[in-house]
Amino acid sequence: MTPKPFVKVTNLEDALNVFDEMLQRRPLPSVVRFNPILGQLVRLKHYSTVISLNNQLGVSGIRPNGYTLNIIINCYCHLNQMGFEPDVTTFNTLINGFLLEDREADAVGILNKMMERGNWKPTVVTFGILPNVVIYNNIIDSLCKDTLIVDALKLFSELTSKGIAPNVITYTCLIHGVCKFGEWKESIRLLKEMVSKGIFPDVQTFNVLIDTAKKVFELMLSKGSVIDVRSYNILINGYCKHKIIDDALMLFWEMSHRGVFPDTVTYNTLIDGFCKMGRIQDAETLFSQMQACGQLPDVQTYNILLHGLFENQQFPKAVQLLSEMEGKKLNFDIITYGILIEGLCKDGKVENAWEVFRSLSSKGFQHNARTYNIMISGFCNTGLTSEAENLLREMKEEGCSPNGCTYNTIIRGFIRNSETSRAMRLIQEMVEGGLSADASTTELIVNLLSKVDVDPALLPLIERAL
Repeated sequence: MTPKPFVKVTNLEDALNVFDEMLQRRPLPSVVRFNPILGQLVRLKHYSTVISLNNQLGVSGIRPNGYTLNIIINCYCHLNQMGFEPDVTTFNTLINGFLLEDREADAVGILNKMMERGNWKPTVVTFGILPNVVIYNNIIDSLCKDTLIVDALKLFSELTSKGIAPNVITYTCLIHGVCKFGEWKESIRLLKEMVSKGIFPDVQTFNVLIDTAKKVFELMLSKGSVIDVRSYNILINGYCKHKIIDDALMLFWEMSHRGVFPDTVTYNTLIDGFCKMGRIQDAETLFSQMQACGQLPDVQTYNILLHGLFENQQFPKAVQLLSEMEGKKLNFDIITYGILIEGLCKDGKVENAWEVFRSLSSKGFQHNARTYNIMISGFCNTGLTSEAENLLREMKEEGCSPNGCTYNTIIRGFIRNSETSRAMRLIQEMVEGGLSADASTTELIVNLLSKVDVDPALLPLIERAL
């Protein structure tokens, strides 16, 4: 049977009538068909009703998907702001939603909040939702915080012996624990082990490691160990990546006082750190100091500063720096040209950017995904969506595979230009290529679904994209 077209609802009564009618159908429609109704009710600010309807779906055996749970979590957030108190069912739904979205830390945070507040106790349902690894992680984290490292490591062995796969949170908790205990070698062993298992450190893991590196570094200094420029560079890089730029600068001055001379890597790292923090004047000062100390900037140094100037709207200075590069006979690389094209687009000079883009092949450069994406973004930001799509076609013809960034940029351009049919066609192409929408595109698609009538045949496709 051909599914009935989705009816756009504009008030609560219509929404409830459509919802009830759909629940009476046999076979029952999938959750994909119910999501647009819930989404439109959110826009109408009927948050409690959405939660109630979601509960009805559960009773009817219709399980939520990730998109449904995003809607429900959004409703709970709004209700909390309006002063409504959540109950244990609310918490269980949130925990389940966070786990479906691979947000384990948030799920554990909700569990801890339930434990801390006496009026909400986790139920059998709560622990039924939580996978074993989440429960183990919670206990391991508590043991590590209480410096019961031996017990934490024993529990970790128990976890693996039961065939439960540890994840990045398990390892981060353990690494943090052993580092606090001064077991540096054990932290390195755990790090190597997690990477060997295909589990890669996240931001929290790196925060722990940077703190550990600092302590090891200070210990080496106190024992009179010789520390070379490479050791300083590693720690300075860690500080800069975590935006602790002033600590990085203090380390820079310290190395100079100890007779360890900064090299190009040191300067490049610090200049990049200053640029990313928006401290352009400090970056320029260090750039000048670098040359005064006899350390010649390389193309990477210029690229870093050039990108920083463009990103911080310092267009005249960026042009001046390009002239300086030309005067010193420095060969521009593909990164330099990418920065230049992006900077021209940000300055509203899309035609000039297009000229530079077109000239690259004659200069012996081959476009890569990044340069294509930069130019496509420039077109989309000025409403030139046809030019952007043409460049996508050319990109594929030239054998350069578009990535998620390419598709998301053009889809957003189409939606903002109210070119819905073109956006839907490109969403289909993106999904068929195994790619999905990013957060910005998802928000635009959800808003789009609540404003226009969408062919029901496209709803499963949109769900796959999200």
